[in-house]
Amino acid sequence: MTAQTIFSDAEKERIEAAVRDAESRTSGEIVPLVVDESYDYPQAEIVGAGFFSLATATTLSWAFAGSSLWVFLPLFLLLFFPFRCLLRRLPELKRRLIHPGEIAAEVEEKALVSFIEQGLHHTRDETGILILVSLFEHRVFVLADRGINKQVPKETWDEIVHIVTEGIRSSRTCEALCAAITRCGELLEAHFPKKTDDTDELPNLILG
Repeated sequence: MTAQTIFSDAEKERIEAAVRDAESRTSGEIVPLVVDESYDYPQAEIVGAGFFSLATATTLSWAFAGSSLWVFLPLFLLLFFPFRCLLRRLPELKRRLIHPGEIAAEVEEKALVSFIEQGLHHTRDETGILILVSLFEHRVFVLADRGINKQVPKETWDEIVHIVTEGIRSSRTCEALCAAITRCGELLEAHFPKKTDDTDELPNLILG
């Protein structure tokens, strides 16, 4: 499943409608962003391919060539790149080779970069909210601008993350994302009600 295929056309429209509805009652902006991965983690591929190549080459050279170094080295080199390609095609295995702390840091960095790239830091009242869903990492990160963060406790965003992650686990990603958007709209409406001259400044759904 990729960011481009995770939602049907009907689900995309449903999410966009949820954003429009939430934003119709507030001056804030909500942007759901779904990405394939926050980072490509090349070190995990190198370490994993090296480990599997070493183990396989050692076993084969020991079994068929009396542990000959001249057999081991070519085998290791020949196996390294196929194993690296295999790890790219097996995200579940690759993810197990990455420290959870690194995953958390990369997802947060992706959210920060995307927040700026998508212009959420330019909203008039500093009330942009980014809901990032990073598929490879199985992580959700919510990032809000200073205006709303001054009014809403930081723990509130954990609630939004929980809504989405539980929905993904139960294969209800669209419904969960819509529920999270609605909740963000309620938080924004309580502190930043709609103004007469408000316009829709940002995209309502980004898949990339």
